[in-house]
Amino acid sequence: MGRLFGTDGARGVAITELTCEMAMQIGRAAAVVLTRKAHHKPKFLIGKDTRISSDVLEAALIAGICSMGADAVTLGVVPTPAVAFLVKKRNADAGVMISASHNSMEFNGIKLFSGSGYKLSDDIEEEIERLIFENPEEIAQAMTGGKNVGKVNRDKNAEWDYIRSVMKTIDHDLSGIRVAIDCANGSASTTVERLFGGLGATVFLINCTPNGININDRCGSTCMDALASFVKEKKCHIGVAFDGDADRCLAVDEKGAIIDGDKLIAIFARNMRDKGTLKKNTAVVTVLTNLGFTHFAKNNDINMITTKVGDRYIVEQMLAGGYNLGGEQSGHIIFHDYATTGDGQLTAVQLLSVLKRQERKASELGSIMERYPQVMINVKILPKWKEAWKNDAEIEKIISENQKKLGSSGRILVRESGTEPLIRVMIEGRKFRLINEMALAIADKIKERCPDSEQEARNKKQELNDTEEAAQTTEEQSINEQNTEEQGQAQEEQSQDTDEVSTEEQSEE
Repeated sequence: MGRLFGTDGARGVAITELTCEMAMQIGRAAAVVLTRKAHHKPKFLIGKDTRISSDVLEAALIAGICSMGADAVTLGVVPTPAVAFLVKKRNADAGVMISASHNSMEFNGIKLFSGSGYKLSDDIEEEIERLIFENPEEIAQAMTGGKNVGKVNRDKNAEWDYIRSVMKTIDHDLSGIRVAIDCANGSASTTVERLFGGLGATVFLINCTPNGININDRCGSTCMDALASFVKEKKCHIGVAFDGDADRCLAVDEKGAIIDGDKLIAIFARNMRDKGTLKKNTAVVTVLTNLGFTHFAKNNDINMITTKVGDRYIVEQMLAGGYNLGGEQSGHIIFHDYATTGDGQLTAVQLLSVLKRQERKASELGSIMERYPQVMINVKILPKWKEAWKNDAEIEKIISENQKKLGSSGRILVRESGTEPLIRVMIEGRKFRLINEMALAIADKIKERCPDSEQEARNKKQELNDTEEAAQTTEEQSINEQNTEEQGQAQEEQSQDTDEVSTEEQSEE
């Protein structure tokens, strides 16, 4: 993870951390790096989610891109996968999505796509970082003015072109299916009704009225309770939920039980295997994938390849190995036959297609694999603790001790989030109470060793100082007591000498 880019682009609290100045510099540096081989006037596509800060950051990005002589084409509010799709379809040089995905509204982010529609590699992101942090003079030298300044245009067909591309991934309609959809008050709000309604499904919408500040607010794929109740209330066959930029999808069955990303991948893997379309009989997943999926894959003769967390790392592995299905427990599912990145609405369409073709209940689909109990605790940290916590002996010790207790019946994974200032503690095992106690103990140790506020850090330092002072005071008291005791002994000896002299004098008298 670099100085600016995490596992899914640049991200931070909008305006104060991810500033307008930084957004402009990212636009400029990206224009330099991504258009070096262009022999034409470069073109960037820019999409955004519904956050109140997205318009401001979009203006800054446009200013940066156009100041380098590239044109900027705005797509408006669209899902992240729409940007990835349209970059390639429009023959653009690059694409930008302004979104912090599943994070709350105060955050925002900038995701960059190459002209092929894929997220940038670590090497290219590092080159952009180098220009911004180490060699900004190279950016200044490449800036242009006069008639060479880039233009700003609007793509009015962006939404419909994306919607039609997703519709074409299935060869039948979805009539007869009652589906509840949670849009997270985000990007999906602009497309879901036309997409699913156009395919013939009976659609019931929830959290589909964005106002700039309610994106991901107790809704969407990170908070499924409302959708579960809504599905039962409307007597739907299934419910699907997206995150703020609609690159994730999770589901709930007709009873309100969650079907997470691991189960979705299992459903798709077996369906594609049965149809003969699962390339190399392989699914690509991450280190966070539930142990239950490992047993499912083994029992169904499906190969499983594991990558680090982040859908772009899954895509890299899929490209390298020639695979066409991969995903994460969080709901990033990649169908490489149709898309270059995770696509929540494409995932939902494929799921409803399986539901209709197999003529089964969603709860039956969801029972495809046993899910091991899994505990996940997020520990907020200050930026100064990033990477540093890994070298803490006490944290290492408690993780090692608990892994030994679990043995082969479970596993512990402690890692930094690539998108937020968090350390994620994840433990799996057959006994929930045991792994929950372990996760809490590890999280408490991290909090103790990495205070999450400057005040706590000062308090911790003060406690150490107090301990040292107390030890010093105890030592001084001990020395004083020893000195007092020695003085007392000296006085006593002197008193004895005086008594002896007095006795001798009395004898002489």
